[in-house]
Amino acid sequence: MADREDPAPETLPGLRKTVRARRPGRTAKAEPAAETDPVARVLVDTPLAHLDRPFDYAVPASMATDAVPGARVKVRFAGKPLDGYVVARAADTDHTGTLTALQRVVSPEPVLRPEIAGLAEQVAERYAGTRSDILRLAVPPRHATTEKQPSPAEEPLSVDVAAARRAWSSYPAADAFLAHLARDGSPRAVWSALPGADWPGLLAAAAALTLAGGRGSVLVVPDRRDVARLDAALAGLLGAGHHVVLTAGAGPARRYREFLAVARGTRRIVVGTRAAAFAPVHDLGLVAIWDDGDDLHAEPRAPYPHAREVLLTRAQLERTAALVGGFARSVEADHLLTSGWAREIAPPREALRAAVTVSVSGATDLELDRDPLARASRMPRQVYDVVAAGLEHGPVLLQTPRRGYAPSLACERCRAPARCTVCTGPLAVSGPAVPPTCRWCGAVDEAWACVACGHRGLRAPVVGERRTAEELGRAFPSTPVVASSGDRVVASVPARPALVVATPGAEPVADGGYAAVVLLDTWLALARPDLRTDEEALRRWLGSAGLAAGGARVVAVGDPAHPALQALVRWDPAGFARREAVARSEAHLPPASRLATITGEAGAVDDAITLLDRPVGTEVLGPVDVDDGQSRVVVRVPRAHGLSLSRALGEVQRVRSARKLDPVRIQVDPMSL
Repeated sequence: MADREDPAPETLPGLRKTVRARRPGRTAKAEPAAETDPVARVLVDTPLAHLDRPFDYAVPASMATDAVPGARVKVRFAGKPLDGYVVARAADTDHTGTLTALQRVVSPEPVLRPEIAGLAEQVAERYAGTRSDILRLAVPPRHATTEKQPSPAEEPLSVDVAAARRAWSSYPAADAFLAHLARDGSPRAVWSALPGADWPGLLAAAAALTLAGGRGSVLVVPDRRDVARLDAALAGLLGAGHHVVLTAGAGPARRYREFLAVARGTRRIVVGTRAAAFAPVHDLGLVAIWDDGDDLHAEPRAPYPHAREVLLTRAQLERTAALVGGFARSVEADHLLTSGWAREIAPPREALRAAVTVSVSGATDLELDRDPLARASRMPRQVYDVVAAGLEHGPVLLQTPRRGYAPSLACERCRAPARCTVCTGPLAVSGPAVPPTCRWCGAVDEAWACVACGHRGLRAPVVGERRTAEELGRAFPSTPVVASSGDRVVASVPARPALVVATPGAEPVADGGYAAVVLLDTWLALARPDLRTDEEALRRWLGSAGLAAGGARVVAVGDPAHPALQALVRWDPAGFARREAVARSEAHLPPASRLATITGEAGAVDDAITLLDRPVGTEVLGPVDVDDGQSRVVVRVPRAHGLSLSRALGEVQRVRSARKLDPVRIQVDPMSL
């Protein structure tokens, strides 16, 4: 190993002499080095940032055939056996001393392809992390039995190219994108989907055209329900034997089997959640992401990469086509357009007007004359009228932001929040005949009394989806009611009259689309103290409204003057994203700036800021106290110096790691503050 800090006893001067390979339980013995390329450059699996680089090892002759680039190996590192990947073989080394021999080749299967190793390096640099952390996301754990089995051959391909292109006929600009895609080009586009669009079918059509041109695709969606829809669309269009599904919940054997099929080149279309962005697809031609504003695309483990950024980096490195799609548009996607990196694919306004009609209750004088409480009521008369009309044609969706029955309670008389007498936690009610229960400690308080006024009556200032379903069930007694939220998510509902009450992200897909969609408690979605509150609220509303059938009505209950609701009424995610981008630019927030947070013990954060080699224009905001007695500092720079900031933060991590200082958590461009 080319590191003087690890004087292993099995080293021997010179590469063309002999190496002593130590095997567990055996005495070390001399063994000749490999005749060709006797040096293996190994990326060792270690979390220490200052050791995030390849190390040179000698390749014994007995391992010369198996120690191929991409293979898993076991090496001796700092006196301990560690796992690693061979990233290259070489004829010589820059190291002037002796090289440690590889201990063994765990598997000769080349699971780390060169382009993925390069992508891991770029992503680690972008997010001030280590390649080892990235590779844990990119390469699933080995399953030895599965690895011994051959991957099934790719089935013969039959694609109706004309039909695949006709599927995109509602989007005039898509024709040029698909033409370039079919001709081995690398077009880049941001796609705004029509409400009610069969987006899985459209993504499947784009992947089919790419495959017909001899190239593969990576299609990333937020969750397993979206994966199931896209999986079904590809199977229906191409049949079996052309794509795989990569998700963490598939189980170790199946996940590794599907991964190997991709790595071996027998499958060239990958569908999955965020980790699928690293799938080693051969001859990659298209990377696509659906609903990139969903926070499920952000990895919760260090170094916290976002699937959109991984895919866009990959498109740049491998010169592939890129497609960022959704009913909503993130500010980051809008930046791709304004910077000229991508082109827009959007439906014409007349198609939007024909697809859906959106209104806000109480928005007109006529509606206020009919129902003076339209703006104050949670479910005004207009909502009941729209629900009743929709039920004549099919299912009706009602989105409510909170799950449960009554997730918060207050005194009926003085409106003071109801608190637990044991721990002062918030009280909640889980059903119509259930006593108040503390959400923190679980204590039941049947004899609750307000500490402010002594009154024993309770009210629910916020109502959950179960209470909403109960109220609607009484209003429409002959109609079935379906509730979907939390751990009781319903995947789909049939095309018959039903009331579907769901929380954001848990909306079932209706066969043929919903006859009407109602968005309740919009004020609650807009009340979060977050950088992306308005953008996230609009994304959730558009996601629900996008499930409506063609020509259906969508009604939102809220303030008609709010910019996010105005954008919903006009179905203008592009204009809203552009206005948000301008506001963020004026406030020096992403994507106009690159922003990073450093969190940890106060002394560790202060030391990290002292070590930081600040790029031009760096601003340091804080420190502020956060949860668990920790401190946080926000560092931001102009976007042009973003990479310099990432490199400087990575150097801070390496220095602190080498000095064995208390760790700090660094997040580059976090989803929220």
